[in-house]
Amino acid sequence: MVSSDFYLRYYVGHKGKFGHEFMEFEFASTGKLRYANNSNYKNDSMIRKEVTVSSAVLAELERIVADSEVTKEDDGNWPEPDRVGRQELEVVSNGEHISFTCSKIGSLLDVQESSDPEGLRCFYYLVQDLKCLVFSLIALHFKIKPIP
Repeated sequence: MVSSDFYLRYYVGHKGKFGHEFMEFEFASTGKLRYANNSNYKNDSMIRKEVTVSSAVLAELERIVADSEVTKEDDGNWPEPDRVGRQELEVVSNGEHISFTCSKIGSLLDVQESSDPEGLRCFYYLVQDLKCLVFSLIALHFKIKPIP
């Protein structure tokens, strides 16, 4: 069962020679998934997608976040956002509201060399799982040739 106040938002981006490039997605308790990806590389344009997902998908999303135990972490010792970019994760669930901000993570080496490798590893793997889920949902929903 999904909590009535469930909300999740993830953002990763930077400002560089191609302007403000970012990827962002958010889930609301209504089942609305909003996705945006902006890159000006080779004059690319912004991609925006909006999908309504079932309560089962929201319940699984809430379970993934709960199982990650990211809510027990503190971003105080994580790398601060810098010119390389920033990541933000905001989760509201069961009356609890958490928000994390840190610099972009290039690889697990960045995680291991941080001041809080355990906490950042938890965040890193959760973000990988969330991205995988979102990309799968978007690809399935907007598939040009539906699976027979």
